[in-house]
Amino acid sequence: MTADDTDYARLSQPAASAQRVQRVVESRDLFRGENEILISHDGAIYRMKITRQGKLILNK
Repeated sequence: MTADDTDYARLSQPAASAQRVQRVVESRDLFRGENEILISHDGAIYRMKITRQGKLILNK
């Protein structure tokens, strides 16, 4: 397993003197070679797709 295969933490901008750590997830880890995935959020299903240009689109 290389460093590229692990989740990265990135510090966000300080908000009122407190810093939050945000997790970064690689899209290749979510898609696992597919071009489209379904995401369940708050009882709704969303579709996330990688376009031919390599951009991400999220639809409800």
